[in-house]
Amino acid sequence: MKLYIKNMVCIRCKMVVSQELRKLGIHYAVVNLGQVEILEEISAGQRGDLKYSLSRFGLELMDDKKSILIEKIKNVVIELVHYTDASLKTNFSNHLSENLSYDYTYLANLFSEVEGITIEHFIIIHKIERVKELLVYDELSLKEISYKLHYSSVAHLSNQFKKITGLTPSHFKKLKDYRRAGLVNLSSETGSQTSSF
Repeated sequence: MKLYIKNMVCIRCKMVVSQELRKLGIHYAVVNLGQVEILEEISAGQRGDLKYSLSRFGLELMDDKKSILIEKIKNVVIELVHYTDASLKTNFSNHLSENLSYDYTYLANLFSEVEGITIEHFIIIHKIERVKELLVYDELSLKEISYKLHYSSVAHLSNQFKKITGLTPSHFKKLKDYRRAGLVNLSSETGSQTSSF
């Protein structure tokens, strides 16, 4: 039996869900982003307890089929953008259709209707968040980031980044460096003040 969980978007979420299932004595086979495969039927009481325990962590046990499908779409995107380095062997619409066993047009229309944005825009938002994360880590050049996230060019990445954030990637990086320098100066000023006591 599968249970579907909303807002489960990271490895830490998977650990929390595993922990809560163990606390409630619910045996499971696999915990993936957005879903859990449990080994036996659970009672209404267990379901209620699980729903409550997950809600304390901002997670939600879902019953509605459309909501479950929307969450599955989001999880495929998140997995692809944040946790997969390999490039797709097919285009994203085919990848999504194959993973979820639905026609892409149906998925796209449902997603837009419920979320108020297109799947493509949702992907772009997540790609830009990933770019920000990689810029903050400061381990890869912009060219390497554009390659890693499968942009056709650095210019394409930069244009999309500016459209979403209002900043160029280099300006974003300077702001991050400026904030860090400000914190260093602040802590050194605080250190000099405390040393006078």
